[in-house]
Amino acid sequence: MHITEFVEQIQNSFLQTSWLERLAVLFGVVQVLLSRKNKISNYFFGIVGICLTISVLYGAKLYAEILLHAYYLVMSIYGLWYWKFRNQSQQQIHITRCGPQDWSIVAGIVVVGYFILFGFLTYFTDSDVPVMDAFVSSTAWAGMWLLAKRKIENWILLNISNFVAVPLLFYKGLYLFACLTIFLFIVAISGYIKWRKIMSSQF
Repeated sequence: MHITEFVEQIQNSFLQTSWLERLAVLFGVVQVLLSRKNKISNYFFGIVGICLTISVLYGAKLYAEILLHAYYLVMSIYGLWYWKFRNQSQQQIHITRCGPQDWSIVAGIVVVGYFILFGFLTYFTDSDVPVMDAFVSSTAWAGMWLLAKRKIENWILLNISNFVAVPLLFYKGLYLFACLTIFLFIVAISGYIKWRKIMSSQF
């Protein structure tokens, strides 16, 4: 495939998307950028973006993806509460690293989540990529949990998910979302560096 053909496919993919889908992507981008800056307002944009995305997925009858984004919605609401309302005596929860218990929970989320999603995709859907799809979702679940707990390793788990998601999205012909995921991959690297600097100055 020539570069010009590739660019044209991306342009056509963008033109074919609805305004609702574009708004969902826009709110998602803003949410990630605010997360990188350690701003609690990231959750407000994230919650709106997730609700818009669920509406788009419902119209496309992608019910498994709706389930995944419903999880994102629950974790975003939990993260908002944890960051702001869990302890009224302090303004924000400090960024910390994962301990052994955190890693055990992460492993549980990834492994259990993977097998549940793989089984669902294999036996109850017509998915032709259950292995990659289940892996992308389960690692993203773990990353979202770590983000809600303000653990710096959330960026690592989210980028493991992004790394596998990019070729999957290109394979499916979803060029716009593949490019968005590449952007999110770069932002996650920057976010990890930013959070390390914040960690060194917060105590």
